[in-house]
Amino acid sequence: MNLMMAGGVPMDGGLGLWLGGGTTTLAQLFDQPVTDPVAVFLTILAVMLIAPLVVERLKLPGIIGLILAGVVIGPHGLGMLERDDTIILLGTVGLLFLMFLGGLETSLDDLKKDADKPIIFGLATFTVPMVLGTVMMLALGYGFWAAVLVASCFASHTLVALPVLNKLGIMRHPATTATLGGTLITNVLALLVLAVVVKADQGDLTLSFWLFLLPALVTYTFAMLWGIPKLGRWFFRKFGHDEGAEFTFVLAALFVASYLASLIEIEPIVGAFLAGVAITQIIPRLSPLMNRVQFIGNTLFVPIFLISVGMLVDPFILIQQPESLLLVAIIVLTELVSKFLAAWGSARWFKWRFPSTMVMFGLSMAQAASTLAAITIAFKIGLVDDVVVNAIIVMILVSCVLSPWVVARWGPRLQSQPHTDGLVRGPGTEEGVSLGQRILVPVANPSTEDNLLQLAIILTKRVQGTLLPIHVLPDRNQPITDAAKMQQRRLLETAETIAHGATIPVEAIGRIDDSVDWGILRTCQERDADLLICGWKGYSNYQENFFGSVLDNIVRSSKIPVLISRFPQPIQNTKMVLFAMTGQPENLGQVKSTLRIAKAIAEELKASLEVLHLTIGSSRDRELTEFLQTQAVIVKAVEGNAVRRISEAVQPNTLLMLIASTYNVGQPAMGREPEAISQANWNTNIMVVNFP
Repeated sequence: MNLMMAGGVPMDGGLGLWLGGGTTTLAQLFDQPVTDPVAVFLTILAVMLIAPLVVERLKLPGIIGLILAGVVIGPHGLGMLERDDTIILLGTVGLLFLMFLGGLETSLDDLKKDADKPIIFGLATFTVPMVLGTVMMLALGYGFWAAVLVASCFASHTLVALPVLNKLGIMRHPATTATLGGTLITNVLALLVLAVVVKADQGDLTLSFWLFLLPALVTYTFAMLWGIPKLGRWFFRKFGHDEGAEFTFVLAALFVASYLASLIEIEPIVGAFLAGVAITQIIPRLSPLMNRVQFIGNTLFVPIFLISVGMLVDPFILIQQPESLLLVAIIVLTELVSKFLAAWGSARWFKWRFPSTMVMFGLSMAQAASTLAAITIAFKIGLVDDVVVNAIIVMILVSCVLSPWVVARWGPRLQSQPHTDGLVRGPGTEEGVSLGQRILVPVANPSTEDNLLQLAIILTKRVQGTLLPIHVLPDRNQPITDAAKMQQRRLLETAETIAHGATIPVEAIGRIDDSVDWGILRTCQERDADLLICGWKGYSNYQENFFGSVLDNIVRSSKIPVLISRFPQPIQNTKMVLFAMTGQPENLGQVKSTLRIAKAIAEELKASLEVLHLTIGSSRDRELTEFLQTQAVIVKAVEGNAVRRISEAVQPNTLLMLIASTYNVGQPAMGREPEAISQANWNTNIMVVNFP
């Protein structure tokens, strides 16, 4: 029997592996499976379109339909499609994408903040199934190593229900974060058990094996989590203007990490997960690039993987081998009970409510990737027979069907539990009113347009608002040239493309007005904009100070908050957001609003947030200090020259946020200090918040 592996997925292409070659299927309805490449892909697309729609009408998660459809059209069902090399290749890519998407939703900052929860749950959801599974298999008369290896099938899990979490919008809930972090721990441990059992069966469990595996695993993990972000920031800084190159870099990181994992005898799915954790540090969660990656994975590759899992299952095994019914029932029950006990015990330890228990249980019960790898290798080396293999396959089907149903059933109840406040409120507004519902962004310079739009998209998408890119052509009592009109259309089309890539509503505005500044200000009122984001060169000359530049006139006359931004570095490279208060008389309402904006940006960019407070000892300063002490942020109180102290606090890849200082005649509209700080930190991204 020829048995090959790719990413942990067995490549048999026939029926003999799972049923010993003596199976009769419904494939007799088809003389030959579909082999034409166009027809094969058309069949898969039809299944991806129809199956979820049919199942969702029954109020079940759509991905259940994909798995069941794979059973129906596969070699053990109607025999429409053969599980050939093409299906296996696409399914393997889908499996890697699935783990990669799980990694993208895993924030290292969240894991560091509550590292105990992922570690505790990861160890629990590994240990409980390992113990119960080993005892159960030994009681059934199997050998020790066979029992341990089958138990490792229970210990691992695959995040099949991840698309359900995305739809429910609970990816950042503590229960979800703990499960995603625990996935990395339990899968690595389960695959280590697999490697140990194989070496022990071959008699190669020597000291040299341990001396290679453990250092290699530690080195590999460090290289992925440190090297990919560092390389990515350099790549985006050099080639960030090329959207195709950015997307290709992300895919390359995924598959290079997966391949390198296989070289050190670790399953590629672990590498895919680590690649996602590394990449998410440099791609904003609401950016167009992140949306493209998730869209391609969730709509194409992950569904093909789910279909390929269904094609492995033979629904007639229970009829043709009645003696396996008891074993199937025991294996399925042991897996479900052990995973539930791990989730229940962990949630009780964390003092979480029952919906969190069920979501953790639903996410961690599904078996596919590591399970297929382990049981296939066990069968190949003769540790288990085909009855156990078939029982495990049935367990995969049951768990993959139950997993999304449980998450869909209990996930909505998590939405009412505490979560991070995503609103960006303005000064003096009611608690529920938020800025960002309609953000106006002037686009005039192609070299700075991308970063301004990325910032606007981050704030707009958090509150499901609308983006308003605008380009104004000044009317100087002369006809507007065709070249100017063409440039306006090109700039607005680019802005629309970026906004559509992030799936947010966009209303592009091309305008002819007396001047650029008044065109922008009038549009703010006409289109009910509540936030204005403008680019800034970082300095002004004497003529602009006395007569006013376009930006100065906008800042002085705007009736809505203005974010004046200068981005010499790509915004996605941000590692720290530093909100600095320069010691000027601070309005507490403005500080609160700016801090909310800083928190929103830091969360979406997955950057740390620090507050630098230059104290002056006044009563208003003491009130501000008391407020900052109530916030869950790092606050550093310093004294001395504002420019010097802020420059000392700025680190590489910092986004510096300031509040515009008092305006005097002959000075920039934002005051002298922001300009002096900008010139002292010329390569640092700076955002100055001006309130009307």
